[in-house]
Amino acid sequence: MSSKNLNRRQFLRTSGGIAVGAAVVSSGAVVLVAPNGAWALELKALSEHEGKTVLGLTRQIFPHDTLHDMYYAAVVEALDGEAASSPEKAKMIKDGVAALDGAKGVKWIDLSPGIQLEIITSMQDQPLFKTVKGKAVVALYNNELAWRHFGYEGSSAEFGGYIDRGFDDLTWLPDPPESANPKKA
Repeated sequence: MSSKNLNRRQFLRTSGGIAVGAAVVSSGAVVLVAPNGAWALELKALSEHEGKTVLGLTRQIFPHDTLHDMYYAAVVEALDGEAASSPEKAKMIKDGVAALDGAKGVKWIDLSPGIQLEIITSMQDQPLFKTVKGKAVVALYNNELAWRHFGYEGSSAEFGGYIDRGFDDLTWLPDPPESANPKKA
């Protein structure tokens, strides 16, 4: 089978075991692959290193220990798409990654999480930080699959609102005392 005719499903089936962020070049494309082969992301404008760095930066800005990298990859995908259509956006991302890497003279993704946080805290007014933060708010938190992780059931307006649909199903709060019930007062 030629690489030209290789579809995503075939690629994933034959590429199990590739390490995190491994780059696979076929037809000139760079692909980020999950360590278990569960997801892959074809990059159009960013390098493998830039994609991994943006993913790590997104995870540092919006840390959720139990949220899988595939949700953060949506941010990389969105920014890569913008970079592919805008040379200015591509340059800003590449320059931002270079600045992160240059902060300690070591690739930012190879640093400890504490040092990574120290660097991005000092660079939070830089365009890359602001761009990733802004894009993540939409690409990460407006993702219906991520909603399930957070326990958000989605919009209820079309179902008559939250009063009769999930308003009182919070499991992480204690039940209020009976005296707080307005129907009993």
